[in-house]
Amino acid sequence: MTISISQQRTQRDSRNDRFFKGAVTVAGIFVLISLFAAAVMMFKGGFQAFQTFGFSFLTTPNWDVPQSQFGALVPVFGTVYTSLIALLIAVPISFGIAIFLTELAPSWLRLPVSSAIELLAGIPSIIYGMWGLFILVPFLGEHVFPWLSENLGEKPLIGALFQGPPLGIGIGTAGLVLAIMIIPFIASVMREVFLTVPTQLKESAYALGSTTTEVVWNIVLPYTRSAVIGGIFLGLGRALGETMAVTFVIGNAYDLGLGLLNPGTSIASTIANEFGEAVDPLHKSTLLALGFVLFILTFIVLSVARLMLRSLNKRDGN
Repeated sequence: MTISISQQRTQRDSRNDRFFKGAVTVAGIFVLISLFAAAVMMFKGGFQAFQTFGFSFLTTPNWDVPQSQFGALVPVFGTVYTSLIALLIAVPISFGIAIFLTELAPSWLRLPVSSAIELLAGIPSIIYGMWGLFILVPFLGEHVFPWLSENLGEKPLIGALFQGPPLGIGIGTAGLVLAIMIIPFIASVMREVFLTVPTQLKESAYALGSTTTEVVWNIVLPYTRSAVIGGIFLGLGRALGETMAVTFVIGNAYDLGLGLLNPGTSIASTIANEFGEAVDPLHKSTLLALGFVLFILTFIVLSVARLMLRSLNKRDGN
């Protein structure tokens, strides 16, 4: 009788295990199917644009709706440019927040700051866009951009970045809003991985006379390097696909240039602005083609991140 009960339990456990494996396999396959279906849908919708313009679609800056002449260069450039600006601003600030929370902040302050970061991560993007348009844009247009244009616009090398109408809207404002949006994501990842550093390693470094700066640069960062890079690319992926916040403040102009004060556009803001009014089938196909380009761009960024992490893991012997 004991053997029979044991066999029944074994069969039940085996059946449950097969069911569990099947369920999680379906979940994993569902992600791949969804991803593939989205890519196919956008490629199919944008096929007319790819067929009409060919490879020049990616290299042409012209965007003329009445003449049905479309090029993706300006939206692609604006997407990448604003995302890189956001990273340049967000990464140092996120790093500082994470180090403050894990190494320097008193215990009574850590919970409020951590809660504030989580709250910022949960704010809808349209709220950031409205805040940027009604609060940030007037402030930058009155106090910051005129000063930058007057004092830095004529400087060699960097002068081209600060030339343009100091209206408050433009590439620089979009990058700043994006930075504020991705700071919570990057800072949260950094904070969590910094907490995984063994206390013994840090205490040993302090015992040898290391300062906090030396512990951070020689112990914490090398130990968590791969995860930190992953968090940065997570923020980059978030910035690449942002729509409403960028649409509010970027200016939505099809101008190609490095000037931070000049208005520009991005792939997501172009689709958001024009898809509802696209009557011409070629125009609508072009917007879907832009969506496919954004899909491929994001895929390339995440693939580069994976290759970098794999290279770092091999270098570290993992």
